[in-house]
Amino acid sequence: MFSRWQLAKKYIHYYCTAENGKGHGVHSPFVFDFIIHVLNDQQPYPAYQRVETLRQQLKGNETLLTVEDFGAGSALGNTRQRSIASIARNAAKSKKLAQLLYRIVQYYKPATVLELGTSLGVSAAYLALANADGQVVTGEGSSAVAHQARANFEQLGISNIQLVSGNFDETLPVMLQQLPTLGLAFLDGNHRLEPTVRYFEQLLPHLTDQSIVILDDIHWSAEMEQAWEQVKEHPAVTMTIDLFFVGLVLFRKDFKVKQHFTIRF
Repeated sequence: MFSRWQLAKKYIHYYCTAENGKGHGVHSPFVFDFIIHVLNDQQPYPAYQRVETLRQQLKGNETLLTVEDFGAGSALGNTRQRSIASIARNAAKSKKLAQLLYRIVQYYKPATVLELGTSLGVSAAYLALANADGQVVTGEGSSAVAHQARANFEQLGISNIQLVSGNFDETLPVMLQQLPTLGLAFLDGNHRLEPTVRYFEQLLPHLTDQSIVILDDIHWSAEMEQAWEQVKEHPAVTMTIDLFFVGLVLFRKDFKVKQHFTIRF
């Protein structure tokens, strides 16, 4: 991954060159609508408080879990002891990003949502609470972390989430069998070039022109930036929106010309 200094430089460049996030001068009706009704939606949805209360509880939980890590920066099958508090502080999606995921689902109402990278279930909870009539299938590599996430869903009273535990190379095909059509997919499970692009390509047969794919940490490392560029150039992709921390990918056929936007968030 990039150093903090490298990330800071990249973020400054992004902030100075991105569209201002107010919608002024954006000529795409879809992107303008997204900025006004999703990105800048300031409503205090009740779900926010429910999930953030859980997050604070998790940050105070020093219970140790044996964590298997199948992603970037570790050997396959590597295990280590980590506290729930440490995972909540360092691995769970930030409040800002998790609540953006909530607003995306709340506004576009995808009937089916796939997430790769459950962690403690904070982002999955937001995704599920945003549309009680929707189905969320989320995958987590570590069985111990998955067990804690299930307990968190139960505590929140969420019943429209199915959690699948195991290596994504093995579980993603199984999850996709249960979701023949995907309304939204959030990829946050393996921050390496080859798996990210491979997982994206596995999703393609299950997408419609209304589907949205969200890639997490697109500027986290050189590999993730390469993955983002490859996704942008894929023939099926008609529009992307770079928010620095995440990237949105769209497939709408009414977008006649491929367009890429960078929006300040």
